[in-house]
Amino acid sequence: MRALLIAVLASGLVWESGEQGAVPSDAPRAPGSHRQVVLPAPRSPEFAVIILPVALRDLMSAVWVENNRHWDELADQNTLTQLLGTGRPTQREYLGCLQGEIARDTLWVRGIVAAAELKQLQFAVSGNCDDVDQSVGTWHTHPYRADPAGRAMKERGLSPMDLATFASARDVVTLVMWDLDSLDAAAKAVDGTVRHPALLAVR
Repeated sequence: MRALLIAVLASGLVWESGEQGAVPSDAPRAPGSHRQVVLPAPRSPEFAVIILPVALRDLMSAVWVENNRHWDELADQNTLTQLLGTGRPTQREYLGCLQGEIARDTLWVRGIVAAAELKQLQFAVSGNCDDVDQSVGTWHTHPYRADPAGRAMKERGLSPMDLATFASARDVVTLVMWDLDSLDAAAKAVDGTVRHPALLAVR
């Protein structure tokens, strides 16, 4: 009888430990110890396509041109000073916020604003869109970079780091402009997973 009771208790403990995020109210804890709780993935509204108005795409292109203006002026620069951001900047990445709404199966981008606390470097950018009304995500630029022969190097589309950053954010969409009028998009699925590339239409 005693052996049967121990077996029943053991099976109950195994069943409880397999339930993600469950914390028994009477579970003993050592002082200062913490148990990791698995939280459910954030759920995103469902949409199939992102619509960007031509007028907003043109504004984004103007921002890209401004921040890409001196990409080939590297005669007195070197890679180390560019990476550290201590040299004369020849181009800067830019971060902006996307405003919009989701209707049926479409995410409509309605506006763009500059990110708050914007910090631009040669190969990186930071800022936040926490206080932006109707925020649906962010967009940023990938300016040209020059190779040793002075030819333009283009970072075509969202990088693995861009996608990792997006995956951990609350945004449901992210865009990058990597050349004049050239865009790449990623979006969140309902279960929070990243869809890349996402369907983007400019009209």
